Amino acid sequence: MNLANEAAVEAALAHLTALLSENETIIRYQQLQKRVDENNTLKELEEDIQKSQKTAVQFAHYDKPEAEKAALKEADRLTKELNQHPLVTAYREQLIEANDLLQYLTTMIQKEVNDALETDA
Repeated sequence: MNLANEAAVEAALAHLTALLSENETIIRYQQLQKRVDENNTLKELEEDIQKSQKTAVQFAHYDKPEAEKAALKEADRLTKELNQHPLVTAYREQLIEANDLLQYLTTMIQKEVNDALETDA
């Protein structure tokens, strides 16, 4: 690839990146991601899940199956609570939409590149 082609590719990439940053789906995803990252309730739930999982591992190490079972049950309960949180649900739905958009763009670009390579050959 020569320098002119490389510059053209970089310019096209910058243009595509700018367009994506203005896309409603991407904007909503980024907003939800920020809200999830800043939500203290979700952070606490994640920490509590990790604590319960670590406790279960410790109980397993010390051969305390009933205590391990209780710790795992608590971790499962907290995980379910986290997964059902409205913000997490909205975030995951928006993540799927953003991923679908990016997958579509990737497929389109791949097709265009393949077509260009075939016509050059």
